[in-house]
Amino acid sequence: MTVPSDARPRGTRLPRLARRRQLLAAAQEVFVAQGYHAAAMDEIAERAGVSKPVLYQHFPGKLELYLALLEQHSEALIAKQREALESTDDNRQRVAACFQAYFDFVAGEGEAFRLVFESDLRNVPAVREKTEHTLQQCAEFIGEVIRQDTSISDEEAHLLSIGLVGMAETSARYWLGTYETIPKEAAEELIARLAWRGISGWDLTRG
Repeated sequence: MTVPSDARPRGTRLPRLARRRQLLAAAQEVFVAQGYHAAAMDEIAERAGVSKPVLYQHFPGKLELYLALLEQHSEALIAKQREALESTDDNRQRVAACFQAYFDFVAGEGEAFRLVFESDLRNVPAVREKTEHTLQQCAEFIGEVIRQDTSISDEEAHLLSIGLVGMAETSARYWLGTYETIPKEAAEELIARLAWRGISGWDLTRG
């Protein structure tokens, strides 16, 4: 097998956590470039600069490796949403911060968003459960704020939050797909204004 020119050289023994991070970084590159089904453990090991036995010491199979990456980046997105909502008490600024969090995630290095939003494993229960949990968790954070700051019902707040999360994901991915013809900050502001014009139609107790 030909070793890719960008494969990492085999080096000294790394601590377990450092090795795990190295393997996940290599796997992300391969999964993003080729998709799950076309990716091979051989290539991931070569990309990481380790032997296959070392790779299997950390991850018993390709699915476990993929799920570990999915977990890592899903939790990162959830954390971004939580931080955005906790960054201010001003509701208009909260809306802007939430959209910025999605644009930041999509524009991040390594195209990790593809593992969360564009997985070719959606038919696998564990993957579907994790991606749906990510959507629901982000929506739950937003829905809780809507419930606190308006007089609408829990069900209505949840529906609105699902709509806002969907808008954030779709607009951020579309923006990236247009090769950023609109500057990132301008795109964030444009979509945030659209969302705010809608949600501010309800009587707000703050903001």
